[in-house]
Amino acid sequence: MPKYASLRAALRLSSPWVPSRTAARGTSMPRRASCAGLALGVLALAACGNALAAAWQPSKPIEFVVPAGTGGGADQMARFIQGMVAKHQLSPQPVVVVNKAGGAGAEGFLDVKGDKGNPHKLVITLSNLYTTPLATGVPFNWRDLTPVSMMALDQFVLWVNEDAPYKTARDYFNAIKSQPPGTFKMGGTGSKQEDQIITVMLEKAAGKKIIYVPFKGGGDVAVQLVGKHVDSTVNNPIEAESHWRAGKLRALCVFDDKPMPYPAKVTAAQSWQDLPTCASQGIPVSYLMLRGIFMAPGVTADQKAFYVEMLDKLRKLPEWKDFMAKGAFRQEALQGEAYFDWLGRNEQLHRVLMKEAGFIAQ
Repeated sequence: MPKYASLRAALRLSSPWVPSRTAARGTSMPRRASCAGLALGVLALAACGNALAAAWQPSKPIEFVVPAGTGGGADQMARFIQGMVAKHQLSPQPVVVVNKAGGAGAEGFLDVKGDKGNPHKLVITLSNLYTTPLATGVPFNWRDLTPVSMMALDQFVLWVNEDAPYKTARDYFNAIKSQPPGTFKMGGTGSKQEDQIITVMLEKAAGKKIIYVPFKGGGDVAVQLVGKHVDSTVNNPIEAESHWRAGKLRALCVFDDKPMPYPAKVTAAQSWQDLPTCASQGIPVSYLMLRGIFMAPGVTADQKAFYVEMLDKLRKLPEWKDFMAKGAFRQEALQGEAYFDWLGRNEQLHRVLMKEAGFIAQ
């Protein structure tokens, strides 16, 4: 039905009077009845306008919680969204990014969980949505929040310093297998989180122990590799892209089941699309990470609908497409029941991975 079909029907029912052959012969509706009908039509139009205007909008600044440190993938996406919302006036109120990384992100998640019914607070998620409660026993589950939208899935790339002797992922993997246990140092974000999960999978595939060195955020992890304080990292593309472009890091493979679809050259010789999958290099490891948006529990459908629409508009911007290409994201978006179901399946996957790694709290 057209958007205003019901309004037009109401106006037809209350229309003052339409001339007819009878009217032409001098018979007409009394003027008072005509005016009353017109008044009813105006009231119906006003009521419809008020209903449309009543759709919820933020009335104060929106706190955008990042349950991780500055410079990492989640922080960069949150700050990009913040800028696009302001530039394109996607919200009547500004977005304010706040990092709450304590307790492997538990600080941020518990803050949003405890602010029931507050529609002026969002949180961007990474895999610590699952790993933190499983590893620490902190009283939090993703079902404690209100799922809004999957923005994308983030990749993981195996990185080494540009001066490292490993030209391919196969060279790197063979070196791990041939060296004494504990020879290699892998830098990553946090303990018992996604970076360490991937490291444990690498250990099991190689049959050798790898020393895992945790840092506060993905930006710091990349800097540590540039400084040769670790031998390798499994950073997200966006966290190391600038160092790769500058010729300080070397990308070896992507932990996905297919290459990334971005052909534009990042370095003089390589694009994201040029990176082989790690599996094709003899490393049977695959892992993807959620970049999703949640709200506090207890918000209304209208309040959630505002952010769903806001993020839908944002994903259509050319700047978003450029951001996706720069960070080599897998472009997938989900909302509603499909998003909820995906979250449940991904939670179970992480429960299995965490159990195999020995990371689940006793």
